[in-house]
Amino acid sequence: MDPNQYCQDKAASSGSSFYYSFLFLSKDKRRAITALYAFCREVDDVVDECSDANVARTTLNWWRNEVVAVYGGKPQHPVTQALVTIVKQFNLSQEHLLEIIDGMEMDLEQTRYADFKSLQLYCYRVASVVGLLAAEIFGYTDRKTLKYAHDLGIAFQLTNIIRDVGEDARRNRIYIPMDELQQFGVTAADILNSKETENFQKLMAFQIERAQRYYQQALEHLPAVDRKAQRTGLIMAAIYQATLKEVVASGCNVLKERVSLTPRYKLWLAFKAWLVS
Repeated sequence: MDPNQYCQDKAASSGSSFYYSFLFLSKDKRRAITALYAFCREVDDVVDECSDANVARTTLNWWRNEVVAVYGGKPQHPVTQALVTIVKQFNLSQEHLLEIIDGMEMDLEQTRYADFKSLQLYCYRVASVVGLLAAEIFGYTDRKTLKYAHDLGIAFQLTNIIRDVGEDARRNRIYIPMDELQQFGVTAADILNSKETENFQKLMAFQIERAQRYYQQALEHLPAVDRKAQRTGLIMAAIYQATLKEVVASGCNVLKERVSLTPRYKLWLAFKAWLVS
């Protein structure tokens, strides 16, 4: 299969909110961000779909070798084959691609985070680094835009964590910091057993407030000169912020159900954000 078509199919089949923001890009940039997204999906699937941690580690190491091959060898996978020309065209860092794999591997090593500082490293690797690479693809003239991309990545990952509390718990993963559970009188067992309490609602309100702060922070960092170039990120932000609002509207009912937006609503949000950004 043609590598670019493989990436396109991978992105389209994921149903991710990101896919809708790609539709408004030029052909070259759409191809590049789609390949980057497909890469992220592939390495994430290694961890989520492989029941044997040792096999998953071995597979992630294979992907590390594939990344190295992108920059000076002959990669075997369609995604890394698609990345060969893209990393040169958009000056994408090998170190950043490897950091994404490091972030995915963290899910094999730990299922709890003691505090927000330790969670931040995870969020940086799996989301902020992707944001920094995306900023290179979209283009920028002011380096403050990289701070925007960093913080927006954190905001996206915090939104994912909030939305997926129940789904992650069923994989024995809790991303909400343990010291914050203790602060609000919620136990790990409460989350693993889908026990919705008033304290849990307060805990989630605290998580949502922090995510909202990161969105605000990110947008404040974005220089006006780069706003048009980074419009795709703003579209993503609109969709993710709408997801956060749906979580609030549901009464933070995230332990037993996964809040999601319809494809039509995502497309409408994307078009609306594109018009105003």
